[in-house]
Amino acid sequence: MNKIFCAAALGLFSVASVAQTTINIDAKKPGAAIPSTLYGIFFEDINYAADGGLYAEMVKNRSFEFPQALMGWTSFGHVDVRNDGPFERNPHYVRLTDPGHGEKRTGLENEGFFGVTVKADAEYNFSVWARSADQKESKIRVEIINPASMGESQVLAHQDITIIDNGEWNKYKITLKPKQDVQRGRLRIFLVGKNGVDLEHVSLFPADTWKGRENGMRTDLAQALADLKPGIFRFPGGCIVEGTDLETRYQWKNTIGQVENRPLNENRWHYTFPHRFYPDYYQSYGIGFYEYFLLSEDIGAEPLPVISCGLACQFQNRNDDAHVPVDELQPYIDDALDLIEFANGDETTKWGKIRSEMGHKAPFNLKYLAVGNEQWGKLYPERLEKFITAIRAKYPKIKIVGTSGPDSEGDKFDYLWPEMRRLKVDLVDEHFYRPESWFLSQGNRYDNYDRKGPKVFAGEYACHGKGKKWNHFNAALLEAAFMTNIERNADVVEMATYAPLFAHVEGWQWRPDMIWYDNSRSVRSCSYYVQQLYSLNKGKNVLKTTDAKGKPLAGNDGQNGLFASSVVDADGSIIVKVINTSDENQKISLNVSGLKKKALAGVKVTSYTSDKLDADNTLDNPEAIVPTTSSDAASGNVYNATLNAKTFSVYRFEVK
Repeated sequence: MNKIFCAAALGLFSVASVAQTTINIDAKKPGAAIPSTLYGIFFEDINYAADGGLYAEMVKNRSFEFPQALMGWTSFGHVDVRNDGPFERNPHYVRLTDPGHGEKRTGLENEGFFGVTVKADAEYNFSVWARSADQKESKIRVEIINPASMGESQVLAHQDITIIDNGEWNKYKITLKPKQDVQRGRLRIFLVGKNGVDLEHVSLFPADTWKGRENGMRTDLAQALADLKPGIFRFPGGCIVEGTDLETRYQWKNTIGQVENRPLNENRWHYTFPHRFYPDYYQSYGIGFYEYFLLSEDIGAEPLPVISCGLACQFQNRNDDAHVPVDELQPYIDDALDLIEFANGDETTKWGKIRSEMGHKAPFNLKYLAVGNEQWGKLYPERLEKFITAIRAKYPKIKIVGTSGPDSEGDKFDYLWPEMRRLKVDLVDEHFYRPESWFLSQGNRYDNYDRKGPKVFAGEYACHGKGKKWNHFNAALLEAAFMTNIERNADVVEMATYAPLFAHVEGWQWRPDMIWYDNSRSVRSCSYYVQQLYSLNKGKNVLKTTDAKGKPLAGNDGQNGLFASSVVDADGSIIVKVINTSDENQKISLNVSGLKKKALAGVKVTSYTSDKLDADNTLDNPEAIVPTTSSDAASGNVYNATLNAKTFSVYRFEVK
């Protein structure tokens, strides 16, 4: 059992003289259906989330396309960069030739993403496109090395590849099996002999990828997503879709087809934070829209792609001339229509055929499309309207997601919501990175939203502690409190996703984040477990949940910092979520009415708590703060419990 939870369970918190709070759950007439999409995930390539993260490729700048062609590489001997290679959109390659002396060597070393990290006796698949430089059989030696080794050799694994002498480009594959672990290893390639060789798209993947796919994902990170049981998967990002400028915006058509021919794009985040600056942060598009759709399918989530509306990032582009004029939007609109065809078209369509040829004959059954990200002002709705008209005409069943801008309230927000209603979007994307006080004050946020639509997508949110903008338990607890309002208003809120999702411990630029990792380990934050508890206990229908005065439990005056929501599951189980945000233990009485001839017949209690409010799970101690579950007897229609201070508890009642 978790040590921190044990301390709480044994009563080491002080017991306060707080009156018992009655929480009434009306099971007689279930309310709104819980959308299958209510709890999901949002992926953005920030903090090395794609290359160096979820994408399992271990070679940085594998096609020599970075603006500095050998960034990430160390060369020695005679290495020449050329640009007439076999892949039109990635033309660069290297030529290795004889250094002119028998004791000298020609070759390359790649530093990987914060090192080339391997495990002893695990298998790693190396591949390269190569040709002989002068139509003579040539040879290279491929090694995984530990440059810091104090032993007799740096080499942990090696194998030779013979390049045939037909002068044509061919793909070569080998499997390497290192004999030792190394965290900051390197990939080294030697030219063997005097005959030159050309190399392009140098790649190294662990054999153990998610679902065993060749161009695959890192297993532990993909599994963490699957374990959330998400209902929606938003991709490929928010601000990254806009780009620092239009030229560097995310263009989905560049991310499909043969992986070797997907052009490099700079990552807008490598410009954004000079205090944590990563000039080698680029997008290889190894994870592209095909892979995102496939991942959505793998984890059982509805895909929600986000596309550019013709506005570059407005934070970084204050002049109107940085954006696409309204009368020049057609190529952007065509991209949106073509994306729907790529996802849903059959093999007789242009883009459906490309999807099929990539390996997925059946449509992906796309239902949602977000147009734009955190745009604001008149620039946005006048462009969005053009997209809506075209999409509705050709694909009337697609649900269109608009935005309320970058703020959770204020002028931009107040202007855009009426505009979204006027344009009749299906959902409005709201974002809020806010302090503890905001989350504590938002327990009734959606209670008075217009039930006639549009629906709400809480697309990016996280509690940012005042003066402590990092992952910690108290922030996660307040996110849990806020989520009771999302759940109670499931007739208004159709989906919600925490953000950001991923962060490399050596490459982060923004925090807090849901999942942290280095090259060999990952850790699920407290915020992760809050999201998972909601997702795994989503239920089928909302149940009316109130205090003794008939008001929702939303942390209001007289409610002692308690937040609560309830649902009924498909099997008849009643699930009650209660969060105690106060500093004192509290007695609660869960009063379930409307059971008719049925009664409570046992309860499983899952509690999440910590007496170290500023702490979180770490790579070295990934289970420092995790939920614990116990069983208890229950009968009749009332269950009494003591809810410890700073605790999120889920009560799942069996009903017979």
